[in-house]
Amino acid sequence: MFGSPVDFSFKELNTIPDILSDVPNPGALRLKRDSEQKFLSRTLRLNNNFISDLSGLTDIVSALFAEPNRLAWLDLSFNEIEHINPVLTQLKELRLLYLHGNRICKLSEVDKLTVLPSLNTITLHGNPIVTEPDYRSHLIATLPHVKMIDFSAVTKQERTLTSVWQKSRNPRKSTSQSKVD
Repeated sequence: MFGSPVDFSFKELNTIPDILSDVPNPGALRLKRDSEQKFLSRTLRLNNNFISDLSGLTDIVSALFAEPNRLAWLDLSFNEIEHINPVLTQLKELRLLYLHGNRICKLSEVDKLTVLPSLNTITLHGNPIVTEPDYRSHLIATLPHVKMIDFSAVTKQERTLTSVWQKSRNPRKSTSQSKVD
C-alpha cells in the first residue's frame, strides 16, 4: 500500500548532503526510483537513531521522495525527540506515525497533530507522556480520526467514555452546546 520503506540510519537530520549520499539499509525488496532517482515510496523509517530535532525533515523528504507530500508512514521510534516539531503538521497525508521510545513529556505536544486529517495510527508508548492521567482519553479526544493508539484499537466504548470524560472536564462547553441545540 505504501511501497517499500526507505530506511536510513544516521545520527542527526542536520546535514542533507550526508543523508543523500548515504544508502538506505538494504531490505528484502529493491526500492523503486523515478527518473530523478527519487524514491517511489510513501514510507520513511528513521527509527533507532539519536534524532532530537526534526527541523530539516521537510528538506530531506523533498530531496528523497518523488512525491514528498504523499508521505503516509513515518517511523521516528526510539530516538531522542522531546517535542513534536511543526514540520510534522505539514505531512497532510500522514496516516501512521510511530513516536514510541522517545522523550515526549507533555500531552499538549499531541495537540499539534490535530491538523493531520488522515492520521489513523499513532504510537507514543515508551515516552514519559504515557504516565500522564487520562493519556489515552486525551489522545482519543484530540485526534478523533485515530483508530489505533500504541498498537491497540480504539473501541466504540472508549470513544463514548472519552466523550463523557470531555464533558465532565469542560461542563461550561457542554452546557452552552445544549443551549444552542
